[in-house]
This record gives sequence, structure tokens and C-alpha cells, in this order.
Amino acid sequence: MFIAERYAEKQGDCYKIAIDALKKTKNTGVYRRIFDKVGNNLGEGYQLDQSWADSLDKAWNQEADELENQFQNYKTNLMKDNQRNTCYKIADQCFESGDFSSAYKNYMRNLDNLPTNKHHLEFSLRIIRNSIQMGNFAHIPNYVGKTEDPGIFPLVRDDQNVLSELRVASALCFLETSQYYNAAKKLSDVTFDSVASLKKIISAEDIAVYLSLCALAEFSRNEIRLLLLDSNFQQFIEQVPNASKMVKSFFASDYAQCLSILEIFKNYLQLDIHLHDHIGNLYEKIRNKALKEYFLPFASVDLQKMASAFQTNIPALEKEISKLILANQLNARIDSYNQRLVKREIPLRAQVYQKTLTSGDEFETNSRAMLLRVNLLMNNMMVKPTKFDNRGGMGGMGGMGGMGGMGMGHMGGGMGHMGGMGHHMGMGMGGQGKRF
Repeated sequence: MFIAERYAEKQGDCYKIAIDALKKTKNTGVYRRIFDKVGNNLGEGYQLDQSWADSLDKAWNQEADELENQFQNYKTNLMKDNQRNTCYKIADQCFESGDFSSAYKNYMRNLDNLPTNKHHLEFSLRIIRNSIQMGNFAHIPNYVGKTEDPGIFPLVRDDQNVLSELRVASALCFLETSQYYNAAKKLSDVTFDSVASLKKIISAEDIAVYLSLCALAEFSRNEIRLLLLDSNFQQFIEQVPNASKMVKSFFASDYAQCLSILEIFKNYLQLDIHLHDHIGNLYEKIRNKALKEYFLPFASVDLQKMASAFQTNIPALEKEISKLILANQLNARIDSYNQRLVKREIPLRAQVYQKTLTSGDEFETNSRAMLLRVNLLMNNMMVKPTKFDNRGGMGGMGGMGGMGGMGMGHMGGGMGHMGGMGHHMGMGMGGQGKRF
């Protein structure tokens, strides 16, 4: 249905596929919604089956009433386990019928009825799955974080299926908030052997594409190299040969091939339910990164050759490079007359001047601090420790350390004038020896 709303030419085919899938479920709400949009114009075999939808709704309403009565009875008799299981049955039925809001409300009825860590984990996983289907990612980080609790984590640690599900959920949250580096990190930890258990959330092909794009956008060159050497990642990208070519060509600095594959992917990815809002941003990051890496080894580059490598013309390339220069992402200047991109070197003299000015500022700050301390000590402006304050001994040690062996008057907290001056001469940095 998501694709049908964005791909008018294939809208009819999309709705037919959706109807075939919905007839195998209890989701009559979405089934009816399709026919509200298209009527009976999809052809033979794709007319509204009113009797089927009504019979399912009637059966579900009866079952829901029975389960609710059971729930109230168990609640009255304080039968906690039966109460919890019945509540889950109601929520699971709502989930299967596509009413995710009602499912969430019913799951939350068990929030105060989770006696063990195992029950907490089961509850968190149900909320996470329901939130993903709702497209509401705000709750997910909280419940993923709860699985890291010392009491719950041992139940998760050895279950790769659960670990992978939690990583995918976290990755989708990071993707939703444009945190592509974190999304790639989480997806890179998903084990290929767990893909079958994730089929209701994500496919192996999706993981391969999401991870490849986010890694190209945010990973360093060394991180991409390590990713390509990872056998687990190799299993994922084997499912999408173009993704494999794309990552390998980028790492080999064959940016023309990498960008051409990205263009092939573009229309397909704009129909992806999770990536469609991020395509423009990801593509821009990957292209900008490629431009910077292309120029990095050289002192100057011919703009004509660079434009050819990036499948563009010189005026368009100059606009792209100008944005990077203005954003301080590229240390270069454009020589439009000679059609070259030249690296801008920082003069050595300027570097020395800047370092000298910085050192002078630091010296002035330290000098003012030292003079202030001397004045405080000479005017006896200090707080002496009480008998309940055990900082005296430590203060004495600090004074002795700051003095370098001359301020022995500090021992035991008795801060004499000579010890104080010795403390000052040692830059007053004896840690806990400061008592003013």
C-alpha cells in the first residue's frame, strides 16, 4: 500500500498483492480501506468480499468479549499469571488484525504485572515489535535499553535471534533520526543466521542495502575496509550484488561506478518504507565524501578529469566543491581560469605566529592565577579545616607536593606561611592541597 501511493503506474498491481496477502490474515480494517479507495475496479477476483470481512469481525468481537470477561475475573481473583496471559491474548489479536494502537494499550495493561526478568524481556519485545509496525520509534530506545539491565541481559546474551532483533530495532530508530553512523554500527552486528527470525520486521536484502548506504555515508576508509573483510557482512551483500559492487568500487576509488550504481538504486529506494525520506541526504553525504577522498592525495587536480570521474560538467562540479569549501570540509581553492582545484596550504609562518599567540595567552592566564593565590595567602584569606574535616591531612600532602619538599609545614593540615609560599611556588597545583 505504501508503494501504491507513490507509484501510480503499478498501483493496481500493488493493491492486488496487498489483497492477496490480507486474505490470509485477520486484518479486515486495511482490507476494507483498500476498497474504499479503489472500489471494485481491480478486475475479476478482486471485489470486496463483504461476507468474509463481516464474519471475521463478528468472530473477533465475540472472542474479544470473552477474553475481556476472563481478564476481569482473573483480576478480581488476583490470578496474576492468568491475568497477564489473557491480556497478551487480547493484545496479540489486536496486533494480528492491524489495530496496533489497541494492541499497545492492551500490552501496557501488563506493565505492573511483570514479576520476573523473563516477563520484563517478553513485555519489552512485544512493545518493540508493535512500535515498529506503528512507525512510532520514540518508545523503542527505552525498551531496548531495559534489556541491558543486569538481571535481563543474561537472558538475551546467548540468544542471537533476540540480540539481532534488538539491534535491528535500534538501527531503525537511528535511521529515523538520521544518525547513519550508529545505524550502520548496529546493523553490522546483526548475524546473518538470525535473518529468518526477523522476516516480519526486515529482510536480508534490506539489511545489506541499509548498511551499505549508511557505511558509505559515515564510515572512515579503514572502517569500510574492516566491513568488507567481515564474513558476516559478505553473506548479506551476496544477497544484493549491486550493493556489493557499490561498496567495493567506492573502496577502490572507482567513484564513477559507485555513483552510477547509486543512480540505479535511487528509484527503488524511494519506494522503501524506511529509507525514502533519507535518500537525498545519504546520496549527498556519499557524493561529498567521494569528492573529498578523490582530491585528498593530490596538491592539485584537473577539473575536467574530476568532472568526468563524477559524471558531471565543470560548472556543476564547481558549485559542489564551493559548498564543501565554504563549509570547511575541503581545504582547497578553485582556479577557474586554469580549470584546476588547488590545495590551500597554511603558511608555516602563520602557524608559528598562531602557536606563539596561544602560548602567550596561556602564560598570561597562569600568571594571573599565581598572583591571585599569592595575594590570598599573604592576606590570610583561606578556610582552615575543622576537626571534623579530614581534608587537612590531604591538604598537607598537597602542599608538600606543590612545594617540592620545602613546605613541610603543611603536614597534618597546619598551613604555615612558608609552606603556603612553597605551595604557591609549585604552581599551586597540589590537587587536594588547595584550601582557599
